[in-house]
Amino acid sequence: MTPKKPIRSTGRYLIVGLLTAAPLTVTWIILQFLFENLSRVGRPWANALALGIGQRYPDLANWLEEPVVLSIAAIAIVLLFLYLLGWAATKVFGRRIIHFFEYLIGRIPFVETIYRSIKRLLTVIDQSGTKGQQVVLIDFPSSDMKAVGLVTKIIQDADSGEELAAVYVPTSPNPTSGYVELVPVKDIVFTDWTVDQAMAFIVTGGTTSPDRVHYHRRGLPKAADAPPSSEPR
Repeated sequence: MTPKKPIRSTGRYLIVGLLTAAPLTVTWIILQFLFENLSRVGRPWANALALGIGQRYPDLANWLEEPVVLSIAAIAIVLLFLYLLGWAATKVFGRRIIHFFEYLIGRIPFVETIYRSIKRLLTVIDQSGTKGQQVVLIDFPSSDMKAVGLVTKIIQDADSGEELAAVYVPTSPNPTSGYVELVPVKDIVFTDWTVDQAMAFIVTGGTTSPDRVHYHRRGLPKAADAPPSSEPR
């Protein structure tokens, strides 16, 4: 009996160690992916910066060309660009420039369709400040199961006039891929989750969620809780 105790303890500690290391490993993989891609995008600009200051500050240029420093500089340039883009998008002149580029994209039929669809989806997902009237449960993939989805639009059946909801059902753990389902509004369970809570629930495989959810209440909620609009903000 005695030899079995060390074996059981060893197995238990290995499992605990695995469960402890798994979230850290996944987090590291995500950060590494972001670091590598941001570095790859900004590297040409960082190289141009090093080349530009090379004649006046050769020592600084040589230091900037070190692989680690170059990667950090590239990421900093990309983040600065994103910050300036976000700042410009809040200003009149910035919106005009963005609308101009959207106009150019709109002249390319297939690309325009993809761009508009992705922009609409990201707009819906970005509604993190609103209550979860947009977050719903639907019978998917069968009537015995429910999936978390986001209402992206309300449309009507041309024959019966019945209200139908276009529901985007994100996949776990990557919410940028998923399914679009047309579901009668009367068959939808409207939750009180926020979009942030729904995204956390999906990304973590259900381990992060509010303590309560309306699971059986179907159809539109009360007027005070009704969805604010059939169009995403």
